[in-house]
Amino acid sequence: MKVVVYSKENCCLCDEAKAILHELRVKFEEIDIYKDERWFERYHLMIPVIEIDGEIIAYGRIHKDVIRKRLQQQRSS
Repeated sequence: MKVVVYSKENCCLCDEAKAILHELRVKFEEIDIYKDERWFERYHLMIPVIEIDGEIIAYGRIHKDVIRKRLQQQRSS
C-alpha cells in the first residue's frame, strides 16, 4: 500500500494530516505541491490531500476515523 500526502510548508491542516498518519503508524511519502507545477495546479485549493494507491481518499480537513476506516479497507482487500 502506497500512501502519499500532498502538502505545503507552513500549513496547519497539512501538519494535522501528517500527525494523524503518524498516530495511525502509517508510512507515507510527502510531496510539496510548490516543488512541481503539475501538483500545484492540481491540488492548491485542496491541500492536504491523502492518496492511497493512487486514489484520493481525503482532502482539506482530515478526520482520523475516515482515514482509519479506509486503511482497514485497503488492508483487507
